[in-house]
Amino acid sequence: MMYYSTNHTAARATLRDAVVRGLAEDRGLYMPEVIKQLPASFWQEIGDLTFQEVAYRVADAFFGEDVPAADLRRIVYDTLAFDCPVVKVEDHIYALELFHGPTLAFKDVGARFMARLLQYFIGASTAASAPAGLPDGTSPVNVLVATSGDTGSAVANGFLGVEGIHVYVLYPKGKVSPIQECQFTTLGKNITAIEVDGVFDDCQALVKSAFMDKELNTHMRLTSANSINVARFLPQAFYYFWAYAQLVRLNGGTALNLTVCVPSGNFGNICSALFGHVMGLPVKRFIAANNANSVFYEYLQTGEYRPRPSVQTIANAMDVGDPSNFARILDLYSRPDVKDILAKRDIAQPLPSLTGGVGGGSFLSGATYTDAQIAETMRDCYARTGYVLDPHGACGYRALKEQLQPGEVGIFLETAHPAKFKDTVDRILGIDLPIPEKLQAFMRGQKQSVAMSKDFSDFKAYLLQQ
Repeated sequence: MMYYSTNHTAARATLRDAVVRGLAEDRGLYMPEVIKQLPASFWQEIGDLTFQEVAYRVADAFFGEDVPAADLRRIVYDTLAFDCPVVKVEDHIYALELFHGPTLAFKDVGARFMARLLQYFIGASTAASAPAGLPDGTSPVNVLVATSGDTGSAVANGFLGVEGIHVYVLYPKGKVSPIQECQFTTLGKNITAIEVDGVFDDCQALVKSAFMDKELNTHMRLTSANSINVARFLPQAFYYFWAYAQLVRLNGGTALNLTVCVPSGNFGNICSALFGHVMGLPVKRFIAANNANSVFYEYLQTGEYRPRPSVQTIANAMDVGDPSNFARILDLYSRPDVKDILAKRDIAQPLPSLTGGVGGGSFLSGATYTDAQIAETMRDCYARTGYVLDPHGACGYRALKEQLQPGEVGIFLETAHPAKFKDTVDRILGIDLPIPEKLQAFMRGQKQSVAMSKDFSDFKAYLLQQ
């Protein structure tokens, strides 16, 4: 399958080129030319499949033309060496717990898949098959990743020790939780943590600028493991299908009137869910839950997209003021094939016009919450149900509670283990939350990081020395 840029001026790319490049030459994000519909037989048997079997069927629709079946199956099964269970919180409301992987965050799925797919392509590469304009295919691949918290740890641990790949994790100084920080600053080996004197948007800007710098790209092979990379965000669709499969089992094999709420920052997570929806995933409505960084919520209300610098919140992994994957969502719903698919299923256009005006009947809505509202939600849920929400999951839970309609079943995503935000959770709930051994192991390591300004010239000079 070929991939095009959301800016529509770069040449089309193969999957391998799109994964290795990360970002298209025109600074656009890669999109698959075809979004395949899953067959009726898949939906008939989904309740009897394992997580790995469900994910493989979805992966085959995305990547089956480019990766042999045996290799793709191995990549999927190795990626998903842990479960993503659906847990009942209260009547009609379930948590999809995405924190059972190695770094206890949802990004373990996409990061592990990308690490394995990139390693597969590197292993299959030769100098003659290197993407045009890049150093030869035998040179190391350097992964640049900006993180507001969980991405860094998931990517770093997903690529740790992978031969032929070096990872540079850029994170905002003082703006990730101490436990999150230790998950990617204590690893060493092929992982370098870069502590940027700025906010997440500055880190993301440094990564994007590096991709566009000709001198850097002549010096070294660069790619990204942020959700801008198709190999990072597309596999996140796996667990939406798995959540549906679990609820089908719980509901005796019958379909559900399902609403899914996704805590959203850079919008790669909900973007993968929307791709799944186009592929046939039977979800009635989606809700994008924001913290105080509410540019997408405001866009849904006004039809105007006004990015701005992010503000710091207790749900720090969502502190994004200009979400990269907004471009993908806009592009997705401007495609004639997607419009035809939605029309045949009698689904209304989900997005307002960028020129203003808001349409009705959309299956995509939003919500935004202050720190005080997030804390209030965490206390209320814990007091009534005993369930401990992390600050990000609290945004999803509250939006679902407020917008769930009679007759609907709701799922919200618990995107990270609450112990990753122990200081915040303990203070809000008045408890001493146990730290899982997986996290304790990271905390015993020695921090290693490189201090960096938010000036691209400094970052470029550093990379040229590597």
